[in-house]
Amino acid sequence: MLTALRLRDFVIVDSLELEFGPGFTVLTGETGAGKSILLDALQVALGRKSDRAAVRQGASSGAVTAVFDPGAQHAAHRLLADNGIEAEDEIILRRTIAADGKSRAFINDQPVGAALLREGGDALVELHGQNDGRGLLSAAAHRSLLDAFGGHDKEVAATAAAYAAWRAAAAEAEAFARETADARADADYLQAAVAELGKLAPEEGEEDRLAAERALMMSSEKLAGELAAVVDLLGGGDRGVDTRLISASRRIERLRPQALGRLDAAGEALERAVLEATEARAQAEAALEAMDFDPARLDAIEGRLFALRGAARKYKVQVHDLPKLTAELADKVQALADAEGRTAKLARAETAARLAFADAADALTARRKAAAAKLETAVTKELKPLKLDKAKFAVAVHALTLEQATAAGHDAVEFQIATNPGAPTGPLTRIASGGELARVILALKVVLAERGTAPTLIFDEVDQGIGGAVADAVGARLARLGRQAQVLVVTHSPQVAARGDRHFRIHKKTAAGVTLTGVSALDEAGRREEIARMLSGASITDEARAAAETLLAARG
Repeated sequence: MLTALRLRDFVIVDSLELEFGPGFTVLTGETGAGKSILLDALQVALGRKSDRAAVRQGASSGAVTAVFDPGAQHAAHRLLADNGIEAEDEIILRRTIAADGKSRAFINDQPVGAALLREGGDALVELHGQNDGRGLLSAAAHRSLLDAFGGHDKEVAATAAAYAAWRAAAAEAEAFARETADARADADYLQAAVAELGKLAPEEGEEDRLAAERALMMSSEKLAGELAAVVDLLGGGDRGVDTRLISASRRIERLRPQALGRLDAAGEALERAVLEATEARAQAEAALEAMDFDPARLDAIEGRLFALRGAARKYKVQVHDLPKLTAELADKVQALADAEGRTAKLARAETAARLAFADAADALTARRKAAAAKLETAVTKELKPLKLDKAKFAVAVHALTLEQATAAGHDAVEFQIATNPGAPTGPLTRIASGGELARVILALKVVLAERGTAPTLIFDEVDQGIGGAVADAVGARLARLGRQAQVLVVTHSPQVAARGDRHFRIHKKTAAGVTLTGVSALDEAGRREEIARMLSGASITDEARAAAETLLAARG
């Protein structure tokens, strides 16, 4: 609810702070006292338009602050959280206006845009008057209000789910149709590509394996050449090391007897050298024979790499993506072959989903029409005591085309009224006058009281053009609303004022030659005096006081 309203240098208010409580609060005062200023100020705090005229003459700026305690679970808290604004219990909306007309908006002391301030204000307050019937005067809100009145939560959820399933099925069918059309346009290319890539048969990781094998074979070729030269040096005919060692050893053997032992050591060393050289040659020959070098295999590897890389360039992919591309193109070719069956299957699924949505929407329509009749009866019952007994209230439920249907179904809902007998019903704002409209809104709010979202309801001039028993009926209904939500009413009617739980009197005061607006919270005696003034005018009589006492006593 609205707990406080603070004004500083606003129009003809220098400084003012009002504290509000739950239930039904009335604001009264003589004509011109400034009742509209308070509503204007509140609307500025709620994000409505402001200009330089809002700043009190002589002041450099003005400010309006509205403090709310909507309850921890109210949607306004989620709205603020979604916009990065912390709010524990209180929500404080503040607007400052400079003398040049520029304004700044704040929520819980954090600067915000006017749009967010307005959205937050709309969640917290419903202001109903001749020119502002938030929600109730907007046909866009009537469908959800009717669903709330009828308790259609399950049907609304089922319809929304069926609609989502239908749109998903339709989207899948449309996407497949586009893919099939594109594939058919490229059918020759796809078939040729699949044939070529199928013949090539690229494998995962094939390029890396072939490149590694090729590198190994090329290094083996170089090593084999070096080993062949070593083998040739060790035993290549007369020039080989082993041949020369053997020849030297034989000569030493022939000379040893004549050398009297002097060549024994040399002979033994040569024998060992012959043996080592022979072993070295054998090992080198064995290593050469073991070398894995196959010129034909190398040619085959290089040819395969050339083919793979050529295909990758042709199809503008990396070599390692060729297997994936081959599978994708093959799938597209197969999809073309299966397209007719797949298209028919998707069409059947879309039709089934559309019919399921139509069934869910039809069930919701039936519930809406039944709820519409009940709402018409309930509102009409409320209109009779409000001097609108000749009025005809109607809830029009119009069928939408399939193309116009939404997740909310295929109905358009509009609240309509005819205030003259025999006249056709039409939109609320076009048919009802200002005073009639305020009473129609009151009747609707009474009937829809438990379905409202804003914790604070404000009515301006709801008693316009009525009095006596009708005004008392208006007051009784406002008091009933006050048991469901916080209700603030600006009124000229003593019957309405007497029904309030608390009462503020708005008056003008003069300070230092300047006229300012003031507000006083009235006790029981003050209320009696104010209601007596409203009954009798400027000169308050004992009879008026007695009548005021009677009205206050009758409020229950």
